[in-house]
Amino acid sequence: MFKFPELQRITDLSKIQSSLIRSEILSEVKVKGETYPIHGFVIGSQDKTAPTFGIFGGVHGLEKVGTHVALHHLESLVNQLEWDSELQKRFSNCRLVSIPMINPWGIHHFRRSNSNGVDLMRNAPVEAESKPPFLVGGQRYSNKLPWFRGESGNLELESKTLIEFVRNEMFESNFSLSLDIHSGFGTKDRLWYPYAKTTKDFPLVGETKKFQKLFESAFPNHIYLIEPQALSYTTHGDLWDYLFDEHYSKNQNKKTYIPWCLEMGSWMWIKKNPRQLFSMLGAFNPILPHRYKRIMRRHYVLLDFFLRSTANYKNWS
Repeated sequence: MFKFPELQRITDLSKIQSSLIRSEILSEVKVKGETYPIHGFVIGSQDKTAPTFGIFGGVHGLEKVGTHVALHHLESLVNQLEWDSELQKRFSNCRLVSIPMINPWGIHHFRRSNSNGVDLMRNAPVEAESKPPFLVGGQRYSNKLPWFRGESGNLELESKTLIEFVRNEMFESNFSLSLDIHSGFGTKDRLWYPYAKTTKDFPLVGETKKFQKLFESAFPNHIYLIEPQALSYTTHGDLWDYLFDEHYSKNQNKKTYIPWCLEMGSWMWIKKNPRQLFSMLGAFNPILPHRYKRIMRRHYVLLDFFLRSTANYKNWS
């Protein structure tokens, strides 16, 4: 198994010894003699009913910055846990779980899809109720075209790994939020909540509005456009729609789980630095060093708020 920068950072993180930090290789993607491990992390309480925040990135390999934002937050937390007794105490009563790189082959090979040409965020057995845009909403014509959903009834290994991890590490929690980190749409950073499949409100929209109000009261000058994903476009096969519907069908009025998506507006990076378009990664990632560092800083506050609001959900939800 070879190492590329993102995998090296994840491997280094997995070697840290602490009673509060646990990691494992959830599965391995094998392509042409090479092995690409998918790592999962759990920080904090071993009680799976405790409030849980999930951080996920790297579903689309071209969007490396999503994995980098996730890793930046995880690495910072792990370093602080060595000396911050108040943070240690918080994590004795809550949990943070993460797969920072869901599509390692795609990350390494600069591909949106996995090695089978499947767009993992179109791969779930979910059909859009509102007509999605042609191709972009998911297609089954060919894996040579973008946004390929995969064969009907067939979940890719990466999709299965994510679904099982969320089921195992989040579904038992009395209250849980997840944040899947993407880039590449628009000039604004968006916080999307379900659904991707329909423009109708999802069942927990009231709880979502409470969370939005809490965030806006804490950070009235925040930069995010908070809205349902379907307001921008609908898609087939969204993994988070699939997971939410499964959880909600089993836990109505018992447990709460809300999946969120951070969609970083990479078009602004291109507007400020048009030369990025000549780079393979330029349409989806901040290329200039000072801009990259700014992106790592600006979203740390958001992820920290998700964690703290999850840990203290009884005080506001």
